[in-house]
Amino acid sequence: MGKSESKGAETVVPPHAPPKPMELNEEDRSKDAFFGQLAEIANAMIARHGKDFAMGTLLLSAKFIAEGKPLSNRTDGGHDNSRDAKPA
Repeated sequence: MGKSESKGAETVVPPHAPPKPMELNEEDRSKDAFFGQLAEIANAMIARHGKDFAMGTLLLSAKFIAEGKPLSNRTDGGHDNSRDAKPA
């Protein structure tokens, strides 16, 4: 078999401009804020108890949401453990 040769004009692709930042609507801004809060909580859990605990907790939370189970019983008085994180 021989080499295939291309005959004709060479196609030139112009450089792409950087994508314009998307303007977020109210729902997307709200979701972004919740994702930021979740990231802070996950980082605090990792710092205090390690990656396995953080991943297990997040997966269990997702399972509870899928099954329609409550995520908290709030018998702890609403204590925020994220502020008790010890340095890694």
